[in-house]
Amino acid sequence: MGIFERFLSVWVALAIALGVLLGLAAPGIFELVASLEWANVNLVVAVLIWLMIYPMMLKVEPTCLQDVGRKPKGLALTLVVNWLVKPFTMAALGVFFFDVVFAGLLPAEDAQQYIAGMILLGVAPCTAMVFVWSHLTDGDANYTLVQVSVNDIILVFAFAPIAGLLLGVTDLEVPWNTLLASVVIFVVIPLAAGIATHQRLLRSSGPGAIERLATTLKPTSIVGLLLTVVLLFGFQAETIVDQPGRVVLIAIPLLIQSYGIFAIAYGAARALALPFEVAAPAAMIGTSNFFELAVAVAISLFGLSSGAALATVVGVLIEVPVMLSLVAFANRTRGWFPASAAA
Repeated sequence: MGIFERFLSVWVALAIALGVLLGLAAPGIFELVASLEWANVNLVVAVLIWLMIYPMMLKVEPTCLQDVGRKPKGLALTLVVNWLVKPFTMAALGVFFFDVVFAGLLPAEDAQQYIAGMILLGVAPCTAMVFVWSHLTDGDANYTLVQVSVNDIILVFAFAPIAGLLLGVTDLEVPWNTLLASVVIFVVIPLAAGIATHQRLLRSSGPGAIERLATTLKPTSIVGLLLTVVLLFGFQAETIVDQPGRVVLIAIPLLIQSYGIFAIAYGAARALALPFEVAAPAAMIGTSNFFELAVAVAISLFGLSSGAALATVVGVLIEVPVMLSLVAFANRTRGWFPASAAA
């Protein structure tokens, strides 16, 4: 492991601190960066995510969809966890903590708003960052792409009904521009670039050149991750400083949900004897969130300054540290699973 990977937790902690300090010292700069959006997707963050996931997209074979039927267990596990487990456990945890554990600590209206924000996070499984987590665990790039692609198709049809059911909202409107823009920005564009490079290198230099380029670009991927952390925490620096107690209260059930969902998915993957490069991404997809969609829906339903919007933002803030801890755990427990799909 290089110095970046060996001390990644240290760099992330420093990036969090730097983001908060810069956000307080130069809020105007972060407001300008935050305004660079298309369909509620921040374009600067999008570029950084491209840096992170491009090395993985290099390894994608254009024909990977043809192989799904031969290894359906990983895909089935992802879909069951994402759509039959995660939304309902998130809602249950929100109600338990804000209606029971934290009862009396917050106004009832605020508590209901936080529950709503948690539900929106729970119904929005990850689209973009899961490629980063899969890359850091040496996941199967082809299978991860299939998992994310099928998940996005289901998201189009299932998000509104499930979110509406759990929120008690019958006329919930999905921001289709955000949903479609996110798929194009975070999946289609880097995938097209990766496949084009893959094919060119394959013809000119052979498969070894693809792996060498992906390895060379890995530090770039880590730098993109750290800069993303700086931006995310810089965007919300004032919220973190002004409402630290609220942030902590929201983070507690979100942390339990994240680690709990990972434990369910990872444990099921082990019981199914999935190969590690399929098991790790399958667990990561359910644990991570499509926060662009959750934040956009929270703002459209409840307003920019609402408790629901704050809850979705807290989900953004805890995601990277939580997911990196799970990446580290997965890499240490690699021996629990078969070494390869062939095995």
